Amino acid sequence: MKLLIFALRRLGRLLLTIFLISTIVFFIIRIIPGDPALVVAGMDATPEAIDAIRARLGTDQPLALQFVQWLWNVVRFDFGESLISGQPITGLVFQRFPLTLSLALLGILISILIAIPLGVISAVRRWSAWDYSGMAFSQIGMAIPSFWLGIMLLLIFAVKIPIFPLFGAGSIVHLILPAISLGIARAAIILRLTRASMIEELSKEYVITARAKGLTERMVKYKHALKNALLPVITITGIQLGYMLGGAIITEQVFSLPGLGRLFLTGIYQRDFPLIQGGVVFVAIIFSLINFTVDILYSVLNPRIRIE
Repeated sequence: MKLLIFALRRLGRLLLTIFLISTIVFFIIRIIPGDPALVVAGMDATPEAIDAIRARLGTDQPLALQFVQWLWNVVRFDFGESLISGQPITGLVFQRFPLTLSLALLGILISILIAIPLGVISAVRRWSAWDYSGMAFSQIGMAIPSFWLGIMLLLIFAVKIPIFPLFGAGSIVHLILPAISLGIARAAIILRLTRASMIEELSKEYVITARAKGLTERMVKYKHALKNALLPVITITGIQLGYMLGGAIITEQVFSLPGLGRLFLTGIYQRDFPLIQGGVVFVAIIFSLINFTVDILYSVLNPRIRIE
């Protein structure tokens, strides 16, 4: 029952977040660039052409009516049609989304495989060479931009040493280098959190009690302490997956991957306002759903959250 109440509260926050984001995007698109029809049509367009674009965008209607229609479309997951191609935006997004999602999932997997072992070793061997190496890696990983790392990986492993393909998206091999460039920065963040969480758990009373009972150090550290230390890591990993979906948009351009990144940037270059508007809200919805799922998972693993 408590889990259900907790889930309903989080669901309410999810819906409120989506509503606020949809509202902000709606007004930004209409206020900051001015009249979208004028921007799309250009300075030399005839009044008839501008009126036709306004009718197509729906901006010839009262603002309040536009806003209500926009919210209703978001509820139905209908973002309208692209100004350039005339295709439904929802279809265009779902056509490109699997590639971006695959890249983000592979990137988060790489970051977990790197970060958690290094974070645990850094915590159980504090002030050792392992610890200094792990902290140095985290500092470097957070300092290097993902797109720059991607360019360096391409130059080394696709041009100088042609192990991986330079362009394309035909198989998982094409995603390895972009996933590494995405995963390194996230691994640095997860590593620091894993180390800090593990150090905190090792200082708690239940660890001292477990040692007093005669349990081996391996069992104390890797069965009892690690289990509790990974709880906050689950939360930050889910959040990083959401950020990685956004970061993948830039990385896709570096590696010429036909994902959401290329779709949205093309929409920006071509001033395709419905595509920009729908794309931003779509990514925000996915990000919110990931956070909602992580919250529920964390509450299942840690029942104290539901009580609090």
